Amino acid sequence: MNASPSHRPHPAEWTETQSLLPSAERDLPAGRHQFHKEQMMARIHEDLRTSSRTPATSPVAPVKRSHPFLRRTILLPAAAFALAGAVVGGLALAGGGSQDGRTALATGPALTTRVGVADAKGAPQLLERISLAAADTSAPAPHKGQYVYIASKVADSYVKTDGDQREAVSDELHSRQVWNSLDGRDGWLIEAGATGDEGITLKSDVPFSGAYNALAGLPTDPDALLQRIYRASDAVRDPEVPRDQAAFVAIGDLLFESYPPAEVGAALYKAAAKIPGVVSVDDAVDATGRHGVAIARQNDTDGERTEWIFDKKTLRFLGERIVVVKATADSPLKVGTVTHTSAITERAVVDAAKQVPGQAS
Repeated sequence: MNASPSHRPHPAEWTETQSLLPSAERDLPAGRHQFHKEQMMARIHEDLRTSSRTPATSPVAPVKRSHPFLRRTILLPAAAFALAGAVVGGLALAGGGSQDGRTALATGPALTTRVGVADAKGAPQLLERISLAAADTSAPAPHKGQYVYIASKVADSYVKTDGDQREAVSDELHSRQVWNSLDGRDGWLIEAGATGDEGITLKSDVPFSGAYNALAGLPTDPDALLQRIYRASDAVRDPEVPRDQAAFVAIGDLLFESYPPAEVGAALYKAAAKIPGVVSVDDAVDATGRHGVAIARQNDTDGERTEWIFDKKTLRFLGERIVVVKATADSPLKVGTVTHTSAITERAVVDAAKQVPGQAS
């Protein structure tokens, strides 16, 4: 009996995906999300079709959040990089592990959590503290030829459809390792369930927004930076997605698998403080079980809240999760369901793709 799971993608994926998939494949059901790319090559399109889950309510498969090409994409182009450039630039894929070499992830009951208490008044003060912590860092600046390495743990909950039956389930927590060159044109990905054990190479004719060089070129004035974010996200945003929510998620995606210069990281948090609807949350748990405080924003369209989680003492960024905080009539996902969870386990600069910190080049 073949089940056809229906995944609710992260808001950060949809607008980016929408602008880059062929026009016939752009229309997800209303309210099914937003925002994390078209792959112009046939092999990449095939990869999207085989790795995505087709919902019962749509002939189009929404893209899984942890898809190697959609987690980090184009919301903030470098100064000379137009959003449209990513559409025609394309990405090249070559696999150390082929699609046939993937190991399917086990599934279980949907992930659930206690919904933390939101405080709108506490957000500006917390973000100011987080911004100061981000600016006060001794992390070395990477140099030409190096790669940004991010290791994380991720998992998703979604609706699985089998005939007339719909059930909320989750993928098992699994590892993800990404290497990206400073210009964003070269990289490597290893992710359980998405690649073979050896991983796949990531090649791009154009840089992506989370690349170190692109981030280093962003304005550090929070107002100017936020305007840049709004302009970029407006260009690709699904009309169903509130403008402020798209901007909030855009910032979150820049924080997740990236290595921004200290002054840029600090400015991103200050910019987030200026977005209406942003709140602080008293307790949130990342994918590895670490408790922290969170900065969050609720998308009223789908009833889900995106949370950035920080260590309570050091205010170091731990990870991100998306939690259902308001039930919707057309979804079996209950309040407290965690539709996406992640945890950064290591962030470093290395000398080569596939090199891990501490390993000789």
